[in-house]
Amino acid sequence: MDEPAVASWVERYQRAWETNDPDAIGELFAENARYFQGPDGEPWRDRAGIIANWLENRDEPGTWSFRYQILAVAGDLAFVRGWTHYDDPSDFSNLWVIRFDADGQCVEFTEWWVEREQGDTATNPGGSDE
Repeated sequence: MDEPAVASWVERYQRAWETNDPDAIGELFAENARYFQGPDGEPWRDRAGIIANWLENRDEPGTWSFRYQILAVAGDLAFVRGWTHYDDPSDFSNLWVIRFDADGQCVEFTEWWVEREQGDTATNPGGSDE
């Protein structure tokens, strides 16, 4: 994987997040992928399981915004920093560790998220509440 390929995958992830379309979600992940919602705990397993759990835990379209920065790509592994703003209001700092197969599908996704105070410029470069 290279940085443009990772950026393309993250953009497709965002579209799946915006639409909650099962096909768009499924296209991101390999058949035997695992999706960890944190560094500990049981992952969502397999493409069908990831789709089902995603939809069960979905965010409603138009209730959030997301920005990201690719921190590094090393072989089949990518590290992505993100900032998520929800309208409720909650803001989160995110770190994604994504492992890809040779076809560019995710085989392992691990996310860390930390709630932060609104407008916290120390963890949100640029000071935007996005």
